[in-house]
Amino acid sequence: MEHTELNKKLFGDDFAWGVSTAAFQTEGACDADGKGRSIWDEFTSRKGKIKNGENALIACAFYHNYRQDIDLIKQMNIPNFRFSISWTRVLPDGDGAINQQGIDHYHRVIDYCLEQGIEPWLTIYHWDLPQKLEAQGGWTNRKVIDWFTNFTVICAQNFGDKVKHWMVMNEPGVFTGAGYFLGVHAPGRTGLRNFLPAIHYTVLSMVSGAKKLRELLPGAVIGTTFSCSHIEPYSQKTKDIGAAVRVDALLNRLFIEPILGLGYPTEVSALNGISKYKQPGDEANMVFDFDFIGIQNYTREIVRFSLFTPYVYARQVKAAERNVPTTLMGWEVHPPAIYEMLKKFSTYNPAKPVYITENGVAFEDELTDEGVNDIHRTEYLQTHIGQVLRAKQEGVNVKGYFIWTLTDNFEWAEGYHPRFGLIYIDFATQRRVIKNSGKWYGEFLK
Repeated sequence: MEHTELNKKLFGDDFAWGVSTAAFQTEGACDADGKGRSIWDEFTSRKGKIKNGENALIACAFYHNYRQDIDLIKQMNIPNFRFSISWTRVLPDGDGAINQQGIDHYHRVIDYCLEQGIEPWLTIYHWDLPQKLEAQGGWTNRKVIDWFTNFTVICAQNFGDKVKHWMVMNEPGVFTGAGYFLGVHAPGRTGLRNFLPAIHYTVLSMVSGAKKLRELLPGAVIGTTFSCSHIEPYSQKTKDIGAAVRVDALLNRLFIEPILGLGYPTEVSALNGISKYKQPGDEANMVFDFDFIGIQNYTREIVRFSLFTPYVYARQVKAAERNVPTTLMGWEVHPPAIYEMLKKFSTYNPAKPVYITENGVAFEDELTDEGVNDIHRTEYLQTHIGQVLRAKQEGVNVKGYFIWTLTDNFEWAEGYHPRFGLIYIDFATQRRVIKNSGKWYGEFLK
């Protein structure tokens, strides 16, 4: 589909267009107004963990600049704004005493969104676990179910009368996999002995939090978000096809399927070790009927059999090896991936609304006197939105599309190098400049 045909009207009046952000990546003000320390505050202070030794102490200073940024959202005609609540702003120790200054801050942000005619979509957990809870085992401690549920209740009680759309968690597959298995994200733990309990307690926490939201906010629209990549085998050899099935189980099915009552995928035998952490009653407490599923897609992966990769016996054939167009993250630019993922997730329950809660791209952006002419990002967004329309026209119940992200920000282990924003930030001065992609999105939404 040529993007010249793209027209907002083709998606219908009830299609939600938006932009997504996360607290840790944007807020800065790392210890302002009683905020406690999170695992990412801790992780970024360790030598060699973040590219160029960067940190998020200031980041985009969204904590202080939220009005300016929300004004820019309005200027770009974006009707929906997804952002997260920092757990340690609300509960500095993770549990225990509430920090009223943190609650007040989020009231101001939500109120200003509503004042500007922008609908707030809240993510409860976007990776910033309180460090004091990590010291007790974090996601590997079964008590995390109670800690997380308590945090969810506080968010619901304080913001539930103003916020209609809720996302319980952001990408559990990434924060457990990168944080508790590979160790490349906070808290930097590795191995199955950390990964398996983290998977199970995350599923139980997600469902427990969702049930509390449903109980306290019967009128709310409740979802959660999953990272996903379209997986294809390198060849049609049986071993490569098997490798693709295992990687798909790990990257795309590991969290959605238990929540739907299908149990954990069985294709990766190492996951059978989760049973060690199960207690009576867990099966029932792993299932929840979400109002919508959020999926976050950026690329596809080509995988082949590899004897040297334990557990999955598969390795990624990197985009650079395949001589295909790539992003600054080294990811392949492959617009049909988002279509394939919409089709895949819609097979679980065709009636269930699916939202693209993140899609976007990092390229080399250059600020000149004329602004930022990020032609490749504009093209990326147009082609991906075209693929979303293709899925919608084929009957997929896709109800919204959110771009990652509003402003250039702190991109976790990659620091400030990859710029994903519709808005360029000069981090030395905090000056904001809407990129041409942001201007295009604003025109498209007008």
